[in-house]
Amino acid sequence: MSTLEKKQFPLKSLIIAALCIALGVVLPMAFHSIPEGGRIFSPMHIPVLLGGLVTGPILGLIIGILTPLLSHLVTGMPPTFVLPGMLVELAAFGLVAGLLMKTLPLKMVAKTYIALIIAMVVGRVLAGTAHALFFTDGYTFNAFFTAYFVRALPGIALHIVLIPLVYFALVKAKLAGD
Repeated sequence: MSTLEKKQFPLKSLIIAALCIALGVVLPMAFHSIPEGGRIFSPMHIPVLLGGLVTGPILGLIIGILTPLLSHLVTGMPPTFVLPGMLVELAAFGLVAGLLMKTLPLKMVAKTYIALIIAMVVGRVLAGTAHALFFTDGYTFNAFFTAYFVRALPGIALHIVLIPLVYFALVKAKLAGD
């Protein structure tokens, strides 16, 4: 194995990615015990966004793809008709969050919030676009906006508060950050 291959993904990043994927399978089960809890709070989004921020764009993308796939296979969530949109959304979350954390020339706090918010918007817009392309019958802008922003507002607020707090704790523990 060459030196480049060994340095591609540090063991710490691979372990964090695996933990994020596992959390992405387990967290939704807890939230689904609350009526509409999964739909309102989007618990699978939390470890994917956090994984992108911590591990970077490539592992973030992988986390975003594997998390809904494994969750679907293990728990049946998300359901088959929701899975394609969530694959697009979560893959974009992990990729964009990781990419912006690596490239934005800002201080850590500002960079974290901006990367998180932009990733959340890009992922939702791409998922809505994919949904409109694949399920065009009766899919309107109002349906998209309601599903991805209005109904998800409690989850969006939770993510904006919780994810940076966890990220900053990981930085303090020297498990994340530069």
